Amino acid sequence: MTTANIKKTAEILEQDIARAEPAARLALQPQFSQALFRMAAHGERVPVRMRSLDARLMDEAIEARFDNMPV
Repeated sequence: MTTANIKKTAEILEQDIARAEPAARLALQPQFSQALFRMAAHGERVPVRMRSLDARLMDEAIEARFDNMPV
């Protein structure tokens, strides 16, 4: 996969996440993180907005796990 393809995939996922319901956002997070990892691995600069979105999604995923934990 070329750097341009990886960047385009990340941008499409970013748009999909912006339009998605909370559960769907969490489902897209692993793909988005992987796309950002590939961008960085290919020497592409990952935009701050994408890194911030990925961090928010990871926080949401962690919080969702604790919401389902029995007390």
